[in-house]
Amino acid sequence: MCGIAGALFYNPQTGRPEIIKNMCDAMAHRGPDDAGYLYGEFNGKDDRWRISEFTDVEFAHKNHRPAWSGGDAGKALASIPCRVMLGHRRLAILDLSADGHQPMTNENRTLWLLHNGEIYNHQTLRALLEEKEIVFRSHTDTEVILRLWDEYGIDCLKHLKGMYAFSVLDLKQQKLFLVRDRFGIKPLYYFRHPHGIVFASEIKGILASGLAERKIDEASLAEYFTFQNIFSDGTLFQGIKMLMPGEYLEIDLWDPSNVRKVAYWKPHFSVSDLSFKKTSSRLGEVFEDTVRRHLVSDVEVGSFLSGGMDSGAIVAVMRGMIPHLSTFTVGFDLTHVTGIEQGFDERDQSEVLANLFQTEHYEAVLHSGDMPRAMERLTWFLDDPRVGMCHPNWYASKLASRFVKVCLSGTGGDELFGGYPWRYGFANAPSVEAFDQQYFLYWHRLIGPSEFTKFFNADAVKIDHQSMLWEQYCRIMADAPRENESLDLASNLLNRAFYFELKTFLHGLLIVEDRMSMAHSMETRVPFLDDTLGELALAMKPNYKVKPDRAQHDLKGGKTILRSAMKHYLPAKFVRQKKKGFSPPDENWYRGPSMEYIKEILLDPKTRARPFLNSRFVEEKLHEHFTGRQNNRLLIWSLLCFEWLQRHFIDEKMPASGLRGLNGKVALLSTETPKQE
Repeated sequence: MCGIAGALFYNPQTGRPEIIKNMCDAMAHRGPDDAGYLYGEFNGKDDRWRISEFTDVEFAHKNHRPAWSGGDAGKALASIPCRVMLGHRRLAILDLSADGHQPMTNENRTLWLLHNGEIYNHQTLRALLEEKEIVFRSHTDTEVILRLWDEYGIDCLKHLKGMYAFSVLDLKQQKLFLVRDRFGIKPLYYFRHPHGIVFASEIKGILASGLAERKIDEASLAEYFTFQNIFSDGTLFQGIKMLMPGEYLEIDLWDPSNVRKVAYWKPHFSVSDLSFKKTSSRLGEVFEDTVRRHLVSDVEVGSFLSGGMDSGAIVAVMRGMIPHLSTFTVGFDLTHVTGIEQGFDERDQSEVLANLFQTEHYEAVLHSGDMPRAMERLTWFLDDPRVGMCHPNWYASKLASRFVKVCLSGTGGDELFGGYPWRYGFANAPSVEAFDQQYFLYWHRLIGPSEFTKFFNADAVKIDHQSMLWEQYCRIMADAPRENESLDLASNLLNRAFYFELKTFLHGLLIVEDRMSMAHSMETRVPFLDDTLGELALAMKPNYKVKPDRAQHDLKGGKTILRSAMKHYLPAKFVRQKKKGFSPPDENWYRGPSMEYIKEILLDPKTRARPFLNSRFVEEKLHEHFTGRQNNRLLIWSLLCFEWLQRHFIDEKMPASGLRGLNGKVALLSTETPKQE
């Protein structure tokens, strides 16, 4: 788990050497254990690439690279007109030695790899490569990707099972590749500017390059305040795109018009003919193998334990493999909390499971003042706000990171196995078209169609919002299940709903989970999104997960097949209990102790002067919530995130430009050119 960054300049005279250092410094929390920087330029005189490597001063004694600044190294660096720059911040999980340093290269230095994530079948792949007499220098999964690429090129993606975002500088093909895993567990962003392209694990890394103008993208803003998510590949920052799950980008090092995006994987909902009993048995076997693979590590591994079935089952399997297992729970102070939110604290259930499995259990209790206390720092690390409220995730990761460097999570169990029965009543629609119309409106989580023109200032957000939003929905659903002849209409529509959740809601959760854990330099792993387990789930009959005729009416329903498989690991009451979300009692807190903070931020003259939102209408929505007329907690959270995002990344002074002076006016610290080694 790491932070990666890179830049390609089609005119190598334009890139300043500090750009990659600035990008990695902005993401130093993702990798406090090492840093590496590569500068590459093609020497036309002898038809060779010249590669220079550097590190930070504090790591030079470990990885034996020259320090980035100072002395001869600094002079050499300043004199290189770089076409390609790569940067890496390492969180050491496998092979803690300097052999895991990145960028990592092969023997003839024609491949250079940056990797963020974990390959869970790397030991199997290593054995297969060793049979081909391929020799390894490290025990990392990163080197397995490198050797696979050397052997198979882009086709190596067929062999990888894990979570990953990586970049390959392939000097044999004269191309740069950016790759993201199938489910989108690890993030990767890019920005195309007039002189080339930059990419990074986080948006703030790209902003630190100084190449992207800090402007809000109005189309993405409309998506966010409609869906509390962004369905397209855009972000709230103009021009900054996200590489989507299951995609790779192929970039020619010489031709700026030759950039190709390829979807190498899409979720395919097939229908297995296995019986319910055999499917349940197979699911249990795969689940156990999956958790075992996710424990590979050279540092201590723990698990979140919410008190629900998914994390409980993970802990049950882990407990048989890790003698002294640490588990972590965040609960909520429910003093003065009324209504449905009185049931939001799951500490009692998690304590029962911790006692049952004899884990070393740690808890944190959140109070109403903890959201305001974390918000400023949290939103800087978040930089790409998506679904839900994430300050509980922030505190959960903060707690766990005090004891472990890797933590397993139950994320994905609901999305793969139908864990939201109240969402699936739309499967009773009379047609696909009727389903889509209803489901599209259902996912308007924040602002409805009738409120759009009241919420946004027309002068700042000049888009045909409903047409644009509907087009985004249709784009997502273009490859969704539609008419499988072996299923009835309701079952087809269930699969259509599962597909949508997988592509949108789950993706948003994963982005947030990555940010909150990496903010505390901790890796979160999600066994339910293992490739083998995921493919098994996609092939199941939808009525093994949710009964179409009971959808929405039985809140204890959903995840039928998973409950059947998990009964071998958990007490019956944990398998049968209805779904609860990991959510704080913010409806109450926002009307009580947090109200003054919300007013302080959202009614501040600085906030009200922003161009995008109608401040009077925002004030009306706040008043609705404060007086108990409407529960607007999701909207209030999103408004706070958007305001803090602007304070962090729009208001702050931009860093020095990532470009050297143009028209031949290149500012160099030295005119000396290092000798080719």
